[in-house]
Amino acid sequence: MVFSSLVFLFLFLPITLLVYYLSPRQTRNAILLGFSLLFYAWGEVEYILVLLSSITSNYFLGRLLDKAETNRKLIFGLIVTFNLGLIVWFKYMGFIAGNLSGLAGMTMPESLANIHLPLGISFFTFQSLSYQYDLYRKEIQVEKNFINLGLYVAMFSQLVAGPIVRYVDVHRQIRKRTVNAANFRLGIQRFITGLAKKVLIANSFGAFVAEIRLIPTDDMSSSVAIAMVVAYAFQIFFDFSGYSDMAIGLGKMFGFTFLENFNYPYIARSIREFWRRWHISLSTWFRDYLYIPLGGSRKGNTRTYFNLILVFFLTGLWHGAQWNFIAWGLFHGFFLIVERLISLKSDKLHVKVLSHAYTLLVVLAGWVFFMTDSVQESFLLFARIADIQHFTNPEFPLCMILSNEMVLLFVVATLISMPIFFNFRYLTKKIYKKYHFAYIRETIRTTKLALYMALLIISISYLAAGTFNPFIYFRF
Repeated sequence: MVFSSLVFLFLFLPITLLVYYLSPRQTRNAILLGFSLLFYAWGEVEYILVLLSSITSNYFLGRLLDKAETNRKLIFGLIVTFNLGLIVWFKYMGFIAGNLSGLAGMTMPESLANIHLPLGISFFTFQSLSYQYDLYRKEIQVEKNFINLGLYVAMFSQLVAGPIVRYVDVHRQIRKRTVNAANFRLGIQRFITGLAKKVLIANSFGAFVAEIRLIPTDDMSSSVAIAMVVAYAFQIFFDFSGYSDMAIGLGKMFGFTFLENFNYPYIARSIREFWRRWHISLSTWFRDYLYIPLGGSRKGNTRTYFNLILVFFLTGLWHGAQWNFIAWGLFHGFFLIVERLISLKSDKLHVKVLSHAYTLLVVLAGWVFFMTDSVQESFLLFARIADIQHFTNPEFPLCMILSNEMVLLFVVATLISMPIFFNFRYLTKKIYKKYHFAYIRETIRTTKLALYMALLIISISYLAAGTFNPFIYFRF
């Protein structure tokens, strides 16, 4: 079940909210955990034991770590081994076995080739690891309530696709939280925003990309290949940021405040800034739990470069057990090192423009690795993009694929990728605060209500019509 489905919108979510708010406060965590497990079991019923074993093991191991006065490092090592072992077995064992079998000239055992990847395992495993690391560092108190820890790990709003939530950020909310009408309304608005980004923008770009990918790469012109990569960049951004918006909105409906996961990444003027704006929960997780403990940038340039390469090697590997994801991670790591050698900071306009163009070029090139199924396919696509002599192809002209509606969508997506609407909202609030014009406030409220209702109705109409509706990050 995904958030952008009619079953979720008209069955699961209304029933969950109704039961949740009709129940006594002391039972709400248990109810929310129960519905979260149901949400997971809806699509992964045979693998819910993996999730439950993760919750149960981390609960008892955390209690053991908290009580230990000696051998804390050994216990923490066992905890890390268990959690990493879980993700290695289900996500990477086939990849490891396949590569070793290839080197040995053998056929990989079928049992390893067909290991199923449980939904959301990358997200709930990282959440468990952050809880255990903070507990080991004595930065938090152990969670003695099994239901509370289970809710932290398995809350359906962010279980299968993030954002990666840290226990230190939500433990007070798990134990005690309040919901008021204003926050609930904000939650609904944020959810509708995410739904529209996913259904109306990401899905449309996804269908466009899928149509182009039916063309053999050898027959693809340079212009079509470039259009496909740019469309994919918009697809993955609106797909994942839309899902994060829905998760944050759902959290608010149930009284939780989750940290932001995206902050207009395509306006960045360096790859370093891009990673401060893209998938923030993952980049900060690697920074705080791997990069800084390894020494960060405190132990000289050589160690810093090693730490960056290792972190981004693992960032790529986190996204998928394929060499193209590893290449994507190393690609970003390489440019982070370059940026440490060459400063991009300047107040001069031409430097800002060039640094922004450079960043977009690197990010788009990186998406080529991300969107293909192998490194070889990535380089083949790079060759098509670089083949300016074949900028057009009469058999598959860009004008035949790029409709007027898609041109408009590219324009809209570009505008939404910039903080134009955020600044407009800030300006309207500033005008009202200064002049206290009641009619301005009412006009803004009425316009917003009409806009959100229109977005919701149109999104539901698209879903009812059975439009293209995948979700990229369910692969991870």
